[in-house]
Amino acid sequence: MTSVGEITFESTSRYAQVRPDLKLHYHEAGVGNGPTIVLLHGGGPGATSWSNFSKNIPVLAKDFHVLAVDQPGFGLSDKPTEHPQYFVHSSSALKDLLDTLGITDRVHLLGNSLGGGAATRFALDYPDRAGKLVLMGPGGLSTNLFAPDPTEGVKLLAKFNYEPTRENLEAFLRIMVFDQSLITPELIEERFASASKPESLAATRAMGKSFAGPDFAKGMIWRDAFKLRRPVLMIWGREDRVNPIDGALVALKMVPRVQLHVFGGCGHWAQLEKFDEFNRLATDFLLGVKEK
Repeated sequence: MTSVGEITFESTSRYAQVRPDLKLHYHEAGVGNGPTIVLLHGGGPGATSWSNFSKNIPVLAKDFHVLAVDQPGFGLSDKPTEHPQYFVHSSSALKDLLDTLGITDRVHLLGNSLGGGAATRFALDYPDRAGKLVLMGPGGLSTNLFAPDPTEGVKLLAKFNYEPTRENLEAFLRIMVFDQSLITPELIEERFASASKPESLAATRAMGKSFAGPDFAKGMIWRDAFKLRRPVLMIWGREDRVNPIDGALVALKMVPRVQLHVFGGCGHWAQLEKFDEFNRLATDFLLGVKEK
């Protein structure tokens, strides 16, 4: 374990021009540590790598070289509206980012919700570049067997995208967590300021549209789950109202090298609601017995 200096938004903020038409923003910490772990945030209004993982980055940076990426269309990254199915769009952008940074070794991937889907797509499309996966309520890999579809969380996400008010944003954020004290006025204001920008709204609408486009099947990752050859840790909150716990069962059956950890009293943000336990669980899994 290596000590790290003070980690702030400004001290870790980086940009990379990964394609002529795409610039990505990311946070980097734990430089010189290893292995590299890529953090991919969820797809809620105003979500960024910093909003999802700012508290986890200092802990993970003690053991890993951390890259927390604003996925295309989010945060300070570019926001194209013409793109393939979103998981393909994001995972290919990540591959280009790693190429740009000269990172050719396998990277571990930790993804929440939308980021979990993008991480899994990356492991499927670039198997020689992916290490272990930690997936929290992953989109695309989650298949509801009992819960209604679309879920409560997905409906509220869509409602905000087409009626972008503070009230709709707060309603969405409140179903993300079991512990309501996490949804502060400051968080609501911060997320609303980012999510309500015209370019952000256009990007999130384009993202949603891509899940019903001609290559929509690329978003149904559960159908390819049997092809995953990397060790996978799925983490779920029992009270998740975005991707409910029954969504884990198909992946649990199909992914060859999988384990599942369920937190009671926890919603969709396990990395925050179960902060200490989550960090220990993820670190132990990623640094555990070396693969044969």
